Amino acid sequence: MTTRPRILVVEHEADDPPAWFGVWLEDAGCDLHICQPWAGDALPTTLRGYAGLLVMGGWMSAHHDAEVAWLAGVKQLVVEAARDRVPTLGICLGHQVAAVALGGRVVTNPAGQQIGLLEVGWSEAAAADPLFATVATPRRGIHWNSDIVTELPSGAVCTATATTGEIQAARFAETVWGVQWHPEIDEPLLRRWVEEEPDQPRRAGVDAAQVLAEVDAARGELDDAWRPLAARFAAITAAGHPAAAAMAR
Repeated sequence: MTTRPRILVVEHEADDPPAWFGVWLEDAGCDLHICQPWAGDALPTTLRGYAGLLVMGGWMSAHHDAEVAWLAGVKQLVVEAARDRVPTLGICLGHQVAAVALGGRVVTNPAGQQIGLLEVGWSEAAAADPLFATVATPRRGIHWNSDIVTELPSGAVCTATATTGEIQAARFAETVWGVQWHPEIDEPLLRRWVEEEPDQPRRAGVDAAQVLAEVDAARGELDDAWRPLAARFAAITAAGHPAAAAMAR
């Protein structure tokens, strides 16, 4: 019997589960171990036994190590993943955590919070990237973030930039990637965010009702846009990078 690649998913809060991205990973042949340290789960101290790592978004900053007990441990897992070539993807906060863990810089966006469906501005490097090449064509992603990566770690490659200049995606190390947008969420989940934090769209100058309507109308578009990203990440985890294969045995 063929063993399905096992991916460790770090969930930072109840309101940002792997959602659709998790469904697509499972459809592509992966098994997920969802760790919820916010609910009391112990964060694994090593990636041994896992073929991949997925780090989700959350309310906190990538610098909240003192306030969030497990955050430093997540950074150590990212460092291990980069060292041992374990395929890793960070989403929103996860993208920022990966950047900081590997020596980059994250700050609050001086231009204000990004909320809504924004175009992904792929760089030329994305077309040749092992993960992003299959999706490096015009498409939109759901953004909801106050912080941004402003400096990449040494050797990292920017693979997408917003029209306003912010880094949207990067390859931080040979097998570590991050995306600033949320490929996993849908209108009902985004609506929960709006209901819980209604002041955020208002402060960003965004019409929340309009954004929700746009996201709802774009469901098919977003499925077509980001299911292939999950499928490609699943394929990379299954490809048997030497370190990942050794740890999965």
